[in-house]
Amino acid sequence: MDQPGLTLAEIEETRAMIAPHVVRTPVHDWTGGEIETLLAPGTRVNLKLELFQKSGTFKARGAISKVLRLSPEERARGITAVSAGNHAIAAAYAAATAGTSAKVVMMGSANPARVAACRALGAEVVTAPDGRTAFEMVEAIARDEGRSFIHPFEGPYTALGTATLGAEWLEQVPDLDAVVIAIGGGGLCGGASAAIKLLKPDCLVFGVEPTGSDTMTRSFAQGSPIDHADVLTIADSLAPPFALPYSFGLCRANVDDIVLVDDDQLRSAMALLFREMKLAVEPAAAAATAALVGPLRDRLAGKKVGVLVCGSNIDFDTFERHIRQAPAAAA
Repeated sequence: MDQPGLTLAEIEETRAMIAPHVVRTPVHDWTGGEIETLLAPGTRVNLKLELFQKSGTFKARGAISKVLRLSPEERARGITAVSAGNHAIAAAYAAATAGTSAKVVMMGSANPARVAACRALGAEVVTAPDGRTAFEMVEAIARDEGRSFIHPFEGPYTALGTATLGAEWLEQVPDLDAVVIAIGGGGLCGGASAAIKLLKPDCLVFGVEPTGSDTMTRSFAQGSPIDHADVLTIADSLAPPFALPYSFGLCRANVDDIVLVDDDQLRSAMALLFREMKLAVEPAAAAATAALVGPLRDRLAGKKVGVLVCGSNIDFDTFERHIRQAPAAAA
């Protein structure tokens, strides 16, 4: 397998290209009585608030990067995408920005608010019963209708889009000792970690997966992408049905370690972010915080740590249900 890689020149070119269509999201040093009691002594935390990105998540960066590179002929035929929700919204946003049409496949379990957001951006939405079927359906749409498939996490243009997040973050906070980033398919962590390691090789990069969707952890152990994953987690944005070579290769080259958090830890982290930071986030966006105060607590002692709040597209009822189910000791 060829080792994928990105260059700083490519990342900067992509930053300039997508800049008119994305937000330079803010960073915030997280201090407060509760978070300080949960951290090891001397640990300092900087949040990258990517939930304020266009479309509500980091996904806009990769989708815009891919769609803006389509030829006029490809744009005329439209795009298609597959997603539990966040990438579908980002693809719909990218299509609207580029003046083309979008037909997206979403899982039947997708949050109704996410489906509504896609339609509000002008996308046609079709549903699939599960992730593997959804990928088969999107491939058929691309083949039969001539639409360009905008993959949710795989490929160099997607990775270049997410790499702009890593470059932007270190520009804002150059003294980070470590960063913590959620992993789904690996497009976010692969691209962002590649940029971080290019700019600051000694900055540690930790990936986080749910215990019910440990696709990249298992791929690392196997030494190659696993081709099937049974997933069971509340973090549906971190639940790909398989891993793929390009994103796996970027993560393998640039991620120092991956840790796992369970659904109760995700819920507790959601509650913590709401209480202390007044942020209402989806489970996937709380994964890095869950790792910060959980399995990575002692390893990050005394360091300045960047924690990515990767996005949030969640309705009030679902958010409230998760908060109410958060373990009492942490809530």
